[in-house]
Amino acid sequence: MQIKSILILVLTTFLVPAAWAQIPAGYKSIFNGKDLQGWHISRTTHQGTTPDVRVENNAIVIRQNPYGQGGVLLSDKNFKNFDLYLEAKIDSFTNGGIFIRASESGIAYQIELDEAAENTGNLLGERMPVSREAKTTGRENVWKANDWNSFRIRMVGEMPHITLWINGVQMWDVTQPKNDFIAGATQGMIGFQSHWTALYSSTVVGWNILDSWAPGATHHFRNISIKELPNDLKE
Repeated sequence: MQIKSILILVLTTFLVPAAWAQIPAGYKSIFNGKDLQGWHISRTTHQGTTPDVRVENNAIVIRQNPYGQGGVLLSDKNFKNFDLYLEAKIDSFTNGGIFIRASESGIAYQIELDEAAENTGNLLGERMPVSREAKTTGRENVWKANDWNSFRIRMVGEMPHITLWINGVQMWDVTQPKNDFIAGATQGMIGFQSHWTALYSSTVVGWNILDSWAPGATHHFRNISIKELPNDLKE
């Protein structure tokens, strides 16, 4: 009996990963863990249009394809006010982002995913200026390198009020003084970006973004779920 108990413990520990978190109560899954139903690759973004996007081990996996060209995977559905939960695993030397209220061409508020530059979790704009950027505070205390980390992003209001938690700890909370979208868009898609690497333009401007990339580097996303909030919610 003792040997049997030990074997069960070993199998539970190593074959059923403890890192598989559950989708929080009240959230609805927007990724089925099997295929890309409900998602599509943008064919208009300047990031590229041929990213290698697959579902592997119940996670969305995004790679550059070919090396130097990326792209954006977008939800088919638009969202306005929401609370988004997901888990991400980010290879070192790869750059990308989580897009919120994204347009088809990839204009969005962006949660940066960049471990090489230690910018993961910062709020930036993609193809638009952001009136008020935000940087994580205390991320190093909770971040698990080369492992799964949870992101919770809450976005509400016509003048976006955005809050980020990583592994359950609030990193920042910011309200934009204005709506930064062209024509004041108040809804958009959820997106996952694999950044292009400016193979040609980098030599012109005197820097080489390839230094922060590695061929085959990947972003993984799983347990992607959302809680839609009332459309008239302001805070």
